[in-house]
Amino acid sequence: MNELLLSIRKNAIGLGLFAIVTAGSIGIAQVATKDSIEKNIQIAQAKALHEIVPESEYDNDLLNDTVALAYDGIHSELNVRLLGPIADDAVAYIARKDGKAHTVILPVTAPDGYTANIDMIVGIKLDGSLAGVRVVNHKETPGLGDKVEAKKHPWILQFSGLSLTEPKEDEWAVKKDGGEFDQFTGATITPRAVVRSVRLALNFFQKHGKDIVERSNETKQEVTAHGE
Repeated sequence: MNELLLSIRKNAIGLGLFAIVTAGSIGIAQVATKDSIEKNIQIAQAKALHEIVPESEYDNDLLNDTVALAYDGIHSELNVRLLGPIADDAVAYIARKDGKAHTVILPVTAPDGYTANIDMIVGIKLDGSLAGVRVVNHKETPGLGDKVEAKKHPWILQFSGLSLTEPKEDEWAVKKDGGEFDQFTGATITPRAVVRSVRLALNFFQKHGKDIVERSNETKQEVTAHGE
């Protein structure tokens, strides 16, 4: 009887240790996978930034010349709606030439994609026209919705140079909805979501673009003064 109890106890301890090791391995794998996914998104975002503003058009540290969008007066419920469900630590990137800001690149998330959120960056020049739009993360249907990727279809390139006045704001919709933008054959939801979110980003910039640039200039001056 004692031998049986001892055997059961050993087996229980062995199973417990196995469960602990397995759980730990799964946890480590999840953390590693999460870090890898986030790193890949950051790489894609950096590449997309340079597609919107070529390196020849700026001379500042674009990846680090940023403005947090969570500061008071900007991160209200209304503005979160305009940019979509962006992260709490999301930032706007500022492109400068000879010290002067000329383009603000905003993080934008379309919450109404076909399968999930569509994460984008939207570059807007100080005159309110679009420098460009790029999708940096999505889970849209291969062969259909994934045509929002620049490497798979030129559709996303059409936004460059457009604004809230060209076309008119009420024409910022896919043609199926009476707007100016083409949808994909067999896929309307994805382009509809992108067009809507780009328009809302332009609305956001119209309301707060000046504030963002002024705040970035103040930050730059503080950094320069501290460095001196």
